[in-house]
Amino acid sequence: MDIRKVLIEKVKNALNALDINTTQPISVRPSSRPQFGDYQVNSIMSMAKELGKPPLAIAQRVAQQLEASENKDKLIDKLDVVAPGFINISLNTHWLSNQLENVSHDDALGLTKTTPQTIVIDYSSPNIAKEMHVGHLRSTIIGDASVRTLELLGHHVIRVNHVGDWGTQFGMLIAYLEKVQNDNHIALSDLETFYRSAKKRYDEDEEFAKNARNYVVKLQSGDEYCRDMWRKLVDISMKQNQKNYDRLNVTLNPSHIMGESRYNDMLPTIIDDLLSRGIATREDETVMVYLDKYENKKGEPMGVIIQKGDGGYLYTTTDIACAKYRYEQLHADRVLYYIDARQHQHLMMAWEIVHKAGYVPSSVSLEHHMFGMMLDKEGKPFKTREGGTVRLSELLDEAVIRARALISEKSPDLPHDELDELAEVIGIGAVKYADLSKHRITDYVFDWDSMLSFEGNTAPYIQYAYARIASIFRRSGINEQQLQGEITLNSPAEKNLAVRLLQFEEYLLVVARDGTPHVMCSYLYDLAGLFSTFYASCPILNSEDPAQQASRLKLAALTARTLKTGLDTLGIKTVEKM
Repeated sequence: MDIRKVLIEKVKNALNALDINTTQPISVRPSSRPQFGDYQVNSIMSMAKELGKPPLAIAQRVAQQLEASENKDKLIDKLDVVAPGFINISLNTHWLSNQLENVSHDDALGLTKTTPQTIVIDYSSPNIAKEMHVGHLRSTIIGDASVRTLELLGHHVIRVNHVGDWGTQFGMLIAYLEKVQNDNHIALSDLETFYRSAKKRYDEDEEFAKNARNYVVKLQSGDEYCRDMWRKLVDISMKQNQKNYDRLNVTLNPSHIMGESRYNDMLPTIIDDLLSRGIATREDETVMVYLDKYENKKGEPMGVIIQKGDGGYLYTTTDIACAKYRYEQLHADRVLYYIDARQHQHLMMAWEIVHKAGYVPSSVSLEHHMFGMMLDKEGKPFKTREGGTVRLSELLDEAVIRARALISEKSPDLPHDELDELAEVIGIGAVKYADLSKHRITDYVFDWDSMLSFEGNTAPYIQYAYARIASIFRRSGINEQQLQGEITLNSPAEKNLAVRLLQFEEYLLVVARDGTPHVMCSYLYDLAGLFSTFYASCPILNSEDPAQQASRLKLAALTARTLKTGLDTLGIKTVEKM
């Protein structure tokens, strides 16, 4: 459930009962410290400013009205008004206990049923004929976390892997493959070499370049030989990419590939439509759209090229077609793009044309969920020692090797099969969590030592918290389904853990709205810490009171389920033993 939403509604009703009319939004948020209660109303000051009245007086009136409106099953236990106008809210432990009981018997962890939207998410987008590198990690795992979160909340999510499968590079590759007569046994590692060799030949040999450009025209015209070679290049590349997706526990598969080629047939029609309606103009065979919202250095409306003089199209043209297709064919209510920050203006200009042409109504949200870069310890883009781009597969191999060494040191007698499984789960999880726990709009420093630590805000710390609870149940010999009696909250540690468990949906909703999985990471880290405090101060298996033991086991079980579900929204696996 969303406690915050319930409290906002109560505050709204209190304001209405007091005839306090304001245009300011009502803000209620979890308190930052236990001494400030469980929640805090912190919008009274802005209301008072609008109304021209003292905020403390308004806060006192609202608090009195909230207190008067509570019934016998009351949610609020205590209200404190604090200068200059905050209202601190402490929740009723009996109400919390009842809610926890309901959640503990609900497979969906008490999540509110939502009105489902169709949400298209564009993420990963590797290049064909090249291996995925570390630069693809953020788009892939942040996008997938958004997918998983929105699906958990009940939305219909359409994954889109917008691969670069069209353009001049395919003419180069086809021409070079033909030249070396090696088109029957192609590995992706060969394609990397082929690509570099083809580019070098393209830059240095005009005859070769002419032949390559000819193949591009043939490919785009439907030539069967070129199409066959093109499909081969795409298939080989995506098979290798799929290995990375599977290893990362990312939900993309071949059915989600919607490359640039899908929109190729739409482009001439879009150009003709924009020209016929006067949105675009032709200048020296180049087709332009001028945008008033963007200015060039002279202060004039900026021109965006959507078709070159030779008839070729640009990324902007394709992105216009993408947005149009996703609204008209996929019936999107919302479209999220996980593309790095450097592409922001490009997308904004493409969408400005989309809206100018009326291809997508304003009711459909087009959102660029941009992200920063992965940096090394010197604050530079993450590279190999030789200065080359780090392949994603190599990064994941290194993570597993390091995790294996760490686990072997802690548990030297662990069987090899268990060691292999743990190393993969902890190593891959550590890399993903280290990225996901940082706000996506910022650059972050990649640090092996901190990400594999079992202390602090890391995946191993949270995975260990889950495994610790699994160990408690193994030692107890009790199955969660066998637990009888009610959950009781008799200590601050029990109550603090209970409140945070019931806030799970609130954090999910923030991730779903903003595409910010670091919010879920912070929640899970805090939840694991609160469980650790609860475990240290509240005996579970050593409790002499059977009812108390059952209550605490229920709290532990619900914590484990919440940790596991939260980690699953991040695409991070758990293990029963660590």
